[in-house]
Amino acid sequence: MIKNKFVLLISVILLSCGDKKTKTKDKDKTIQSYQVLTLAPKQVTVYNDFPASVQGQNVVEIKPMVSGYLQDIYVSEGATVTKGQLLFRIKNPQYEQDIVTAKGAIKIAEANVNTARMNVEKARPLVEQEIVSKYQLSSAQYALQSEQAALSQAKATLANAMTNQGYTYIRSPQSGTIGLIPFKIGALVSSTSTESLTTLSNTTNVFAYFSLNEKQVMDFLANMQGTTTSEKLKNMPLVTLVMADGTVYPEKGRLETASGGIDTSTGTATFKATFSNKLGLIQNGASATIRIPVNMENSLLVPQIAIYQMQDKSFVYKLTKGNMVMSTAVTTSPTDDGNFVVVKDGVNAGDKLVLNGLNISDSTVIKPMPANSATIYRAMKTKSNP
Repeated sequence: MIKNKFVLLISVILLSCGDKKTKTKDKDKTIQSYQVLTLAPKQVTVYNDFPASVQGQNVVEIKPMVSGYLQDIYVSEGATVTKGQLLFRIKNPQYEQDIVTAKGAIKIAEANVNTARMNVEKARPLVEQEIVSKYQLSSAQYALQSEQAALSQAKATLANAMTNQGYTYIRSPQSGTIGLIPFKIGALVSSTSTESLTTLSNTTNVFAYFSLNEKQVMDFLANMQGTTTSEKLKNMPLVTLVMADGTVYPEKGRLETASGGIDTSTGTATFKATFSNKLGLIQNGASATIRIPVNMENSLLVPQIAIYQMQDKSFVYKLTKGNMVMSTAVTTSPTDDGNFVVVKDGVNAGDKLVLNGLNISDSTVIKPMPANSATIYRAMKTKSNP
């Protein structure tokens, strides 16, 4: 009997020790460690991207001034030309014949002028000697004036014929790049045709056009210094052009308005950024992206790993009293690299957020591990500068 009681006592002691160990082990298992970031206000530069279309500073349609057959093409598509360079020649024998006819008419008119002048010289002494009346002298002088007018008209006709012939030689009105040439040698071209011989683009400077709706315009200008739109744009930092292949154009651009207001038919305002293109890397008609930097003072920058989505809303896990986590809704704005967000509402400076707590439930007690904020934000700074 005593032996049985002793065995029972030992069993109870062992079970009690086992329960304590199990409880201690379960307690340690439930309290897990998570990295926690303490929020502090920072100056952040975020980037807004907008699709844009690129146009040369001056794009000219080259059209014929006269009709005829395209006799010569002196340039190729995509060639770079200078102002005054010969581009095309149009063949029209009528203009050459008009010159020959006009020159012949001038010779006849000159002969008539000489004859009329001789008649005046012949009549003048006879009038002085009162052999003939003054009427005959006046008549001869009027005839001379008529022939001189006919000579002037013949010269004007020649000048017009030579001008028309000059139009058969088409020269470049500016320096630039030749576009597509839809016509071939021998094709009939006309001054009344709506189709141009080619286009000539001056791309020394290029304009990147993009549009914003009314709300975007208001949000866009709200963060800029100045009272008027022009003042705000002047105070803006330079913008970046991202090419269609994702490469960043090395030259920065200056932003300015293009439309001057909201287009009622589209509900958008058009802006443009001017870029220097001395190397000719940007082609007229290219598509690109305008990247506009926005400097935000005293912003709360949060890594994306601290954000989770639920029903189109963003949430974070905020550390509360007793190291307990609670989900909190926040309003955010993404940075350009997608790894961080700027929190506009929901948390304040000094709050502590769990970085990798996607599977945590509300009211869970955790063991916080302070995150190295310097390392986190250094990575952001490197990725955010395009």
